[in-house]
Amino acid sequence: MKEEFKNDTPVPYEVVDKVVKEMKLASVGKASIREIKRLIDLLEEASKIKFVRMEMGVPGLTPPEVGTQAEIEALRSGVAAIYPDIDGTKKLKKEISRFVKNFLDIHVDPAGCIPTVGSMQGSFASFLTLARLHAGRDTTLFIDPGFPVHKQQHKVLGQKFESFDVYEYRGEKLRDKLESYFKKGHIHSVLYSNPNNPSWICFTEDELQIMGELANKYNVVICEDLAYFAMDFRKDYSRPGEPPYQPTVARYTKNFILFISSSKVFSYAGQRIGMMVISDHLFHTQSSELLKYYGSDTFGRAMIFGTVYALSSGTAHSAQYALAAMLEAANNGSFNFVDYVKVYGDKAHTMKKMFTDNGFQIVYDTDIDQPIADGFYFTISYPGLSGAELIEELVYYGISAISLAITGSERLEGLRACVSLVHPDQFPDLESRLKKFHLHHS
Repeated sequence: MKEEFKNDTPVPYEVVDKVVKEMKLASVGKASIREIKRLIDLLEEASKIKFVRMEMGVPGLTPPEVGTQAEIEALRSGVAAIYPDIDGTKKLKKEISRFVKNFLDIHVDPAGCIPTVGSMQGSFASFLTLARLHAGRDTTLFIDPGFPVHKQQHKVLGQKFESFDVYEYRGEKLRDKLESYFKKGHIHSVLYSNPNNPSWICFTEDELQIMGELANKYNVVICEDLAYFAMDFRKDYSRPGEPPYQPTVARYTKNFILFISSSKVFSYAGQRIGMMVISDHLFHTQSSELLKYYGSDTFGRAMIFGTVYALSSGTAHSAQYALAAMLEAANNGSFNFVDYVKVYGDKAHTMKKMFTDNGFQIVYDTDIDQPIADGFYFTISYPGLSGAELIEELVYYGISAISLAITGSERLEGLRACVSLVHPDQFPDLESRLKKFHLHHS
């Protein structure tokens, strides 16, 4: 920042400088999501100025009443005193199976529909189990950019992973790129999110078919993170049992695990309950390698009675009643969960224009030949600044985000912005701060 502007920032320069030094951050721009959150918490407290907070991907809506009421009734009935089945209550498993049929148009037996302590536990359990399924296959492939904590899970487990930024490999280019990894024989699974965190790109049906065909050819498991289920608002995926359906690789391969979160689409993040959906084929896959670690050579049994049992003995009993009620309402058509979260797209549309009107650019701006959707996230850059430099500058203007550098993106000039916690009454503050930033940096 130019010396002449240090006395003209919305957040006093000295306050930011002092708090950053006290936190002993080597680099604000390379800090983790949680470190950025802590920094902004401290800056708001020290400056008494409310930030436009875009660093955390947390829900900004009230949970649906149908869920909270079902959980309250379950607690009053005494379920808190009873251990749930490790693989979930019968009703919840049935409603998960109905949900993937109604909104993905795929059939999965309720046996493979397993509630987890958020999708995070589902991914952790999957990585742990998949790495033990086939001899010689010890590596996960990440299609980046992606959620940084998935790589952290691998580091905690001591597991290997490789990754590539998909930006230059959209469409048919994706086939050769994936096959260059698969043909080496060391990849057991692939993980990506769709819609994508952080870029909000959405894979096309052609791209999903490419992944599915290669998964079948090389016997690789595709792990599809659907944390933002049906939130590509360019199409209406809200009608149960009617097309269009949420795009999924599951229509093109028998080797899949889906992670469906209740955190964003149902705003039920605090109760830590998600869904792991294992294809019938994979659930019944047998491998003698599993017997080195589990009491069963069948993948589904090893997952449930080996990994999930060892991790948590299942997930909170009462929360399963809440999720079952929300899924049942969605399956019956009495709760339109997509309309419920469309406000995120509306906010993104408004906020993106504020940024681009003030010299910023959208980093991941298209899905091949279509403009990117408006949704939970978008990505921004500013000419002449790296992503790390940009976030270090924006905190002086009362704006927070995270660097794309920590997501596996090769677009190191960019930031991820989340719209969920930005209330429309903050839009005037955001616009005025962006105008001042542009004045100081143009």
